[in-house]
Amino acid sequence: MTFHLHKFPLMSRSKKLHDLITNRESRAAGGGEQDEEEEEDAGEIREEVVVLEVDEDSDVHRIRLPDFPGGAEAFEQAAKFCYGVKLDLTPATAAPLRCAAERLGMSDDHSDDNLISRADRFMSHTVLRNPRDAIRALRSCEGLLPLADDLGLVSRCVDAIAAKAAASTPTALFGWPINDDAAGGGGGGDRPRRKNNAGAGATWFDDLAGLSLATFTCVIAAMKERNVGPEIIEGALIAYAKRSIPGLSRSGRHVGGATAAAAAAPSSDGEQKALLETVIANLPEETIKSNAHTGTAVGATTARVLFGLLRTTSILQASESARDMLERRIAARLPDAAVDDLLIPSYSYLVETLYDVECVERIVRYFLEGRDADDGNDDGSEPETPGREASRRAMLAVGRLMDAYLGEIAADANLKPDKFCDLAWALPDGARVYDDGLYRAVDIYLKAHPGLREEEKEKVSGVVDGRKLTLEACTHAAQNERLPLRTVVQVLFFEQLQLRRAIARTIMANEGGAAGQGEEEGDSDAGGTWRVATRGNQMLRLDMDSMRNRVQELERECTSMRKAIEKMDRRGGGSTPGERGATPAMEGRWGSMVTKRFGCKFPAQVCQSQQRTVVARPRRPRIEQSP
Repeated sequence: MTFHLHKFPLMSRSKKLHDLITNRESRAAGGGEQDEEEEEDAGEIREEVVVLEVDEDSDVHRIRLPDFPGGAEAFEQAAKFCYGVKLDLTPATAAPLRCAAERLGMSDDHSDDNLISRADRFMSHTVLRNPRDAIRALRSCEGLLPLADDLGLVSRCVDAIAAKAAASTPTALFGWPINDDAAGGGGGGDRPRRKNNAGAGATWFDDLAGLSLATFTCVIAAMKERNVGPEIIEGALIAYAKRSIPGLSRSGRHVGGATAAAAAAPSSDGEQKALLETVIANLPEETIKSNAHTGTAVGATTARVLFGLLRTTSILQASESARDMLERRIAARLPDAAVDDLLIPSYSYLVETLYDVECVERIVRYFLEGRDADDGNDDGSEPETPGREASRRAMLAVGRLMDAYLGEIAADANLKPDKFCDLAWALPDGARVYDDGLYRAVDIYLKAHPGLREEEKEKVSGVVDGRKLTLEACTHAAQNERLPLRTVVQVLFFEQLQLRRAIARTIMANEGGAAGQGEEEGDSDAGGTWRVATRGNQMLRLDMDSMRNRVQELERECTSMRKAIEKMDRRGGGSTPGERGATPAMEGRWGSMVTKRFGCKFPAQVCQSQQRTVVARPRRPRIEQSP
């Protein structure tokens, strides 16, 4: 770009232009050629060529300034300053003007209150005091390297950002100014209605995401040197990954403005892979477990993004070290995850299953290893602490998550029974209060795999503990034709135990209620307590009636099974018709056979709980009629 300017305003402010014009005039006075003057010290900046045509008394001096820092825009601002025009400095233009002033030699030694001193004062008093302005200035320095680095502009901006992050809490960081009218942030005014969404909207994390990978890595390194909290570093890394890796953010909504325009995704898979591995390598070593145990919204968001990174590592085929490091980070956030997060597609042609089951199994193993390490650090002096309670809640959350995950992958026709059982047995017994969710997954698996052998069905059904099934699940399992007979008999046995315990508790509650009513007869609130107890007894009676009906139904089923076995014995034996009745010895052999086959023993009175009674019909008196 060519500028037609006067020489005296330029020479009064710029020592560089003063020397160039003076030397040219000296050569012209001595009879030398007035060829085009070109500055030799161009540096490594690759910008457009700035051409000056200085006109003074029809003596035109043509001066070329190749690779001018900041380009023609920065030179135009510097030239206006030389002409006395009011300088409008912004965070986005301060660094280019500072580099342009350095190139032109506009120091206070040549002229008082020159451009270098003004730019430095604006950087110190305005830009570096506001972290978002410092980020904008740092972004503008990326096109001014290495001159901006030699002048210390990059290090000053990086230190200002790290210092502000170290001196603030995560809540205060989210409270940094979101809307700025300064130039360079021009898209912030189109979202005035999202002031209450500072954590998910235009935060300083989004401004950092607009930096290049090398500059962003320098900022993270400075934060680590100043011992910035791991939650801040992790939040910045996740925001950078969401803005730089396509498809990582499921919402697809990004903050507008200059930040979004600058955050261009890498073009090639190699650049995306390098970016991904850099983000994973810079994740803080400290594990943030407060969110993982309490299940807050921040923890859930982080878990979702980490799982998105894990999917990207599979697609881009990242290194094994990066994948292992990310899986361990996810294991610390596993209680915050959702079922959809665990459904990681299998991208390898060597794996037949639809989802990457091996990856989930490794994550669960890392979670248990971290939990064992925490339990080892606890000396056990206190019987119950908040840490233990949080650990118990986290384990129960993972148990529910794995039951739901098993229910989702059970329909996969390529999922082997051994792998299904390994996932079901991966968690300890304390991870599940009830096995209803696990029973649901087993039922789905048996329905989706009708060709399983009997021993495979028994192995898959064996992952369910019948003692942890609720009464509704026991009722469904007793009528489930897909379950093997051994499992059905065990479920019936445990259901009978539950019924007996429920009846015993009901009787004890009735006796305790009557005794308590007698003791509190003289109290003023005895009437209200008695009404509550009476209402509870009525509910218990209803439960007992339903249990009694269920017991009778089970007795009928057991009787039908006994009759079927007796018919089989009659067909197989050579006894006469008069000897076809089942003898006590035969019944004993059948009972021992059931005990050995199904691993449980039935009391003798299960099917004989009601004795048959015969009531004689009254005879009608015969009335004789006389002829």
